[in-house]
Order: sequence, then C-alpha cells, then structure tokens
Amino acid sequence: MWLSRPFRERSTQLFLGVLLAALAAVTFLNLALPADNPFHVSTYTVTLLGKYLSYALLAVAVDLVWGYLGILSLGHGAFFALGGYAMGMYLMRQIGDRGTYGDPVLPDFMVFLDWDSLPWYWLGFDMPWFAFLMVILAPGLLALVFGFLAFRSRVTGVYLSIITQAMTFALMLAFFRNEMGFGGNNGLTDFRELLSFDLRSDATRLGLFIATGIALALGYVICRAIVASKLGRVSVATRDAEARTRFLGYRVERFQLFVFVVSAMLAGVAGALYVPQVGIINPSEFSPIFSIEVVLWVALGGRGTLYGAVIGAILVNYAKTVFTGVMPDAWLFALGGLFVLVTVFLPKGIAGLLGYRFRGHRFKGRHSKRRSSAPDTSTSDTSTSGTREATA
Repeated sequence: MWLSRPFRERSTQLFLGVLLAALAAVTFLNLALPADNPFHVSTYTVTLLGKYLSYALLAVAVDLVWGYLGILSLGHGAFFALGGYAMGMYLMRQIGDRGTYGDPVLPDFMVFLDWDSLPWYWLGFDMPWFAFLMVILAPGLLALVFGFLAFRSRVTGVYLSIITQAMTFALMLAFFRNEMGFGGNNGLTDFRELLSFDLRSDATRLGLFIATGIALALGYVICRAIVASKLGRVSVATRDAEARTRFLGYRVERFQLFVFVVSAMLAGVAGALYVPQVGIINPSEFSPIFSIEVVLWVALGGRGTLYGAVIGAILVNYAKTVFTGVMPDAWLFALGGLFVLVTVFLPKGIAGLLGYRFRGHRFKGRHSKRRSSAPDTSTSDTSTSGTREATA
C-alpha cells in the first residue's frame, strides 16, 4: 500500500516516535503531577503547545507545495482561516438553546446588527459532521478553483506567489465587512462547547492537544506517502524542470492541482484545530503577513524535508511567545533578521544542518571502521621496502 511506505522510512519512524513520546510526556506531566510540582505542565502550557502543533501542521502543508512542487504559496493563510471559520461557525451554533420549534438562536453579532434570520450559508453548521466536512471542503474547493485557473494558464514563479497573496488579501477585506455575516472585525468568539464537551475544562484542553498531535502525525504520513509515490517524483521533476517534464508527456497541471488541493485541506484542518484552543477566529488570520510568516517557518526549519517545517514552526512560535513578552514591538524586526541570517549562513535550514552533522558522524564512523579493519603496513619488512626503493 502506498500509505504504508512512509512507515518504512527511518526519518518517519523517528519523527512519529518523538511526537508520540512528547504527547505522552505532556499528558503524564499534566495529569499525574500536582500543580505545585516544578515539572507539572499547566493547562495554559498545554493549550499553547496545542497551538504550536496546529501551526506545525500548517507548515507541513506549505512545505508540501513549496519544497516538493516548487510553488511558493503566500496564500495558505486563507485556507487555514477558512477551516477555522468553518469550525467557529459550528461552535457558535452550540451557544444557547434552540428555539421552541427548533429555530436556531442568532449569534450575538447578528442580533446587534438587527438581523432577523440566519443566513443560508450558516445552515447545517449545527451538525458536527457537516461542519467537519466543510472544514475540509471549503479550503479544498477554493484551492481547486484557484489552482485550476492558475495552473491551466501556466502561471508560475513570482507571479503565482503574488496572485496567491492577492487572493488572501481580497478574502481578508471581504471578511472584515459586517455584511458578510462572519462577525466583521471581531470575528467569532466566546465558544462554549465542542461535541458537548466544555471547552473551558482542563480535560477538553488536553484532549484537543492530543487530537492536534494525532492530526499532525496523520498529515505528516500523508505528505510522506505522496512524496514517496510516483506523484511525488513527478512533482519534484516539475519543480526542477517543468518544461522537460511536460516534454516527457506528463500533464503537469494535474499533478500540481492535486498536491495543491491536498495541501489546502491540511491547512484547513490545522485552522479547525487552532480555533477551539485559542478561542477566537477573526479576519486577521487572512492577513498576507501571516502567510509570509508561515513561509519563514518552513525556510528556517528546512524546505523540502517536512519534519524541518515542524521544527521551524515550533521554534519560531516559541520564540515569538517569549520575545513578544519582552519587546512586542520589535518582534517583526527580529523575525526578519532571523530570516536573513538563516538565508546567508544556513540556506538549508535547521534540518539541513542536522542532516549534515548526521551524515558527517556516520561517515567518520565508517571511515574509522575501515581504517581499523585494514592491515597495518607501518611495520612492513625491510625486504619489501628495499625492493620498492630499488624499483624507484
């Protein structure tokens, strides 16, 4: 099976092992240790780690199209936000009782705007299966339409990046409008329940953290399976030589469209897991700056490795949490300086540095083993040396 291939790779086994061990450790330290223990992981920290893992899944989605397909997408924040809004709409429908005859109660911002009925595109979001389906379909359909038009027209390079950024900016402006019915500037917030579980309870927070970790593991495996398949090899060939790949008879736009849609769906799942943990979704998630920041995560971690994207997302967001607490106004300058330093001194990112050190250590080990198994010629007999000197 194509999905079982990644489990035979050493890098996938190592990544999944570290991820599952981290999930188990955080769960144990949160549940088993008392709050006054110095090793206790608080619920606030669990929620923060869950947010980092949702960002990591988004970074993996971006790395799939940028690292292996060669498409620098500056619009994945739109797919992330659409998944988040789909989840937010479901959570808003869970607030309050339903009417006497089953009529839905309007969200607070609709009551404030004197709306008398629920918009048609809000219908069905009181059912979890429909909402979870829209988490995948909404960003997937947008990516399908956008990708079909772009790849069919053979828009590539910086032009495609600009178009993806323009798409994100247009959606941000649209969602800022109160007439759209998504809360305007304030967005959707004040969530209470998810599948009848209290979102403010410690157990639900821990469950969301574990669910996000499992989603990251599944997303990573899916991406690794795509990369290891024929689809992945054609994608890499398209990245390196698109014209030559077309000349060989491949319909490049079909491969690009499929990978782009899968990446958008993964970004939507990341946004859906992000919203209940953070407690809000607003149009700022559509900001082009956010999409550019995701690209920086991937570049820092290591483009074209998948696990490097996870490392970059977690490290950068942890640094952002610490740095903004000390100097919040200088964070963007620090992030830009970090990107310049990585581009100049570490072009392959942290994953490239780790791979270089690992290969160097392995090469040294093999080299020393060969030297130890080779015969010692330092004490050769005098007759052999004399023969060599005579021959010389």
